[in-house]
Amino acid sequence: MSSYQGPSPPSNSGETAVIVVSLVVFLVKIVIVVVVCMKRNQRGSSVNPDFLTLTMNKFLNDMEREKPIRFTSQQLRIATDNFTNLLGQGGFGAVYKGIFSNGTLVAVKVLNGSSDKRIEEQFMAEVSTIGRIHHFNLVRLYGFCFEKHLRALVYEYMGNGSLDKYLFSTNTVALGFEKLHEIAVGTARGIAYLHEECQQRIVHYDIKPENILLDANFFPKVADFGLAKLCNRDNTHITMTGGRGTPGYAAPEVWLRFPITHKCDVYSFGMLMFEIIGRRRNLDNNIQDSQDWFPRWVWKKFEPGELGELMVVCGIEEKDKERAERMVKVALWCVQYMPEARPLMSAVVKMLEGAVEIPTPSTNPFQHLMPVAPYPTAPVYDTSNPTYRTSTFGSDPSQTVTGYSVVRGTPIMRRYEIEIAST
Repeated sequence: MSSYQGPSPPSNSGETAVIVVSLVVFLVKIVIVVVVCMKRNQRGSSVNPDFLTLTMNKFLNDMEREKPIRFTSQQLRIATDNFTNLLGQGGFGAVYKGIFSNGTLVAVKVLNGSSDKRIEEQFMAEVSTIGRIHHFNLVRLYGFCFEKHLRALVYEYMGNGSLDKYLFSTNTVALGFEKLHEIAVGTARGIAYLHEECQQRIVHYDIKPENILLDANFFPKVADFGLAKLCNRDNTHITMTGGRGTPGYAAPEVWLRFPITHKCDVYSFGMLMFEIIGRRRNLDNNIQDSQDWFPRWVWKKFEPGELGELMVVCGIEEKDKERAERMVKVALWCVQYMPEARPLMSAVVKMLEGAVEIPTPSTNPFQHLMPVAPYPTAPVYDTSNPTYRTSTFGSDPSQTVTGYSVVRGTPIMRRYEIEIAST
């Protein structure tokens, strides 16, 4: 005789149904993935999901580190067809045109020098400066190669080469004054970024037409950072054991025992401006009409208000007259003998664009070239308020170095033993 056991336990049929449905959905997803992959293969696609994941991870890691790519010598030899297409050559070495398998055109600068130490200094100067920043008006460093038999820097390719051949060569298409003005503004923007917008100020030290590159649309980019230095913003002055830069463009304080600031780049830009205005070298003995140094000749015409003659001599049309007068004023401010009299590059950009009124320079920037060179009180362009204020070095040049701090270098410079005061 059986006894009553209570109600029967509930059935598991509902749970089983849920599991079955989940399995069906999972299998359907697998089928969909397989079908999609088969269709891609039928279309000739060879995309590997694992490859995409690895590529994206590498991309993100590189973006996070913001470092240029390290190439092997074999990669660069293949890209440049064993360094056969020479673009240019100078004291630093040679530049070759190259192309990567994805179609990217590059300019490969192979570093040469009198010693391995000098090559390494130039290599570290360029990688530690331009390799860490990005700006429309700065040439981009894609990467580098540092092997025993090849030290090279890989830059973006600039289709129209350097500015000097469009200013001084008769074998190239002449650029209109409006385009030259655009090149001047773009160059100023690039230098302003180096001085005022980077986390650490970068002083280029070698602004000149040869170091302004032009892309296929004649868009300018500042290049060649082999002499560039990183500077802590807290320390405004730099000491140097010797001259740096190119004679004719380097500021007076670079060659004298005066404190060095980023204003030396402003001076060099001013000298570049004179060459853009005249479309000639500032000192060209081949020009019979004027053996005078062009910047000083410009001042001689500017001071008495005879810029009309300058326009005629330089072949500047009436439609470009106002733009040219602005450029002349800016150039004269940039090459003031006293560094503090020179404007910031951000102010230079605004002045060239016509966004601010430019005070008329009243001080001869070349009076130090007279037989007796006093240390005058110079009017200074105040970028926050376009009025004059004055300052002076003092009558005793030995006092100019008193009380200034010496930049000891940034962490990255100390790590790689880059000396800020070395030649």
